[in-house]
Amino acid sequence: MVPVKLLILGSQNSGKTALCVRLLTKRFIGEYDHKKEVTYRCSRVVDQEAVDLEILDLACKVVVLQDSCAASLEASLRWADGFLLLYSITQRLSFLEVPRLKKLIDQTKQSLVVPTVLVANKADLEIGREVTTEEGQRLAKDLRCGFRELSVAESVLAVETSVIQLIRLVLDQQRPLPDRRSYMLTVRHALTRKLTRSKTMQW
Repeated sequence: MVPVKLLILGSQNSGKTALCVRLLTKRFIGEYDHKKEVTYRCSRVVDQEAVDLEILDLACKVVVLQDSCAASLEASLRWADGFLLLYSITQRLSFLEVPRLKKLIDQTKQSLVVPTVLVANKADLEIGREVTTEEGQRLAKDLRCGFRELSVAESVLAVETSVIQLIRLVLDQQRPLPDRRSYMLTVRHALTRKLTRSKTMQW
């Protein structure tokens, strides 16, 4: 089994814990008030690959008051292979918090590409919408991450799809790059064959 560690981040009441519980149990529970971090474990098969999945859900205060809990937050960011950034479409402040969280991730991981999916939650509450789908898509593009708009309350399939999308990004990054020397030789042989064929056709 391939171990994959995901960290879910977002403002209070964005639906982080509800998403985790929905993924594991298929049930939706709307209200949570946990005061410490919780790690959820399950297994999934993604593209015929067995994955041992751990999802860390930080307590709200750890994210909001990161200055007083800097060491704990940094350790969690370093621990994770991929990140779910969650906001509520009915809470613009939760949306505005996302760039700061992504900046913290990038500064800690110090990598050009960090597997991240931006998840816009509470799509069923259209009447209270404060963030448009287009705004979410633009932010995801600016932050170089995937994007999903969904309702944790209404669709377990959408939750599963967003997590699998992130797992795929993590697995893609973990796979070894092809041998550069062998790749260059293949390209050189292909170009040589093409040039030889072109000269033959001219004659």
